[in-house]
Amino acid sequence: MHFKDTGIAGSWLVESDVHSDERGLLFEWFKSSSVENNLLTNFEPKQANFSNSNANVIRGIHYSLAGNGQAKWVTCVSGSIYDVVVDTRKESPTFGKWFGVELKANSGKSLFLSGSLGHAFLALEDDTSVMYLLSSEYNPQFEFAINPLDTDINILWPCENRILSQKDLSAPTLYEQLAARNLP
Repeated sequence: MHFKDTGIAGSWLVESDVHSDERGLLFEWFKSSSVENNLLTNFEPKQANFSNSNANVIRGIHYSLAGNGQAKWVTCVSGSIYDVVVDTRKESPTFGKWFGVELKANSGKSLFLSGSLGHAFLALEDDTSVMYLLSSEYNPQFEFAINPLDTDINILWPCENRILSQKDLSAPTLYEQLAARNLP
């Protein structure tokens, strides 16, 4: 596994070696010892999520204020996504900045986000499936959202006809969440 800095502290693009032959392919999409050795942190999954989306669906920006937040290990298992990390930490030098990367099924790429960062993704194809490991269990009391079309963050989503849930579309902006004291 190769860990690449995204420019936002606490998030890394992880590239695994993909081994393929006439039977198909294999890669290690998560290995705790590699995480501990490269990131000097212990990521212990407490929940695993799976989502399937049609093309142009945006999910997020979501983040958690539970204990140590909710770290995520994200990989695309079918189709492709434009995966985005948003720095929601009000004391961070990169507050409000974002990083985006395309994750394709079978590419061997994953994204790791520490517990205090926001996460969103756009499905680039129909029948796109994403799996993510979480460091804490879902608890609606601690879960928050920021509108993924917030003009202050200004994510450059690579599509025009976006499909969002009503919850994400009506979510507050980053600065509204800051004013409400709902940021890490």
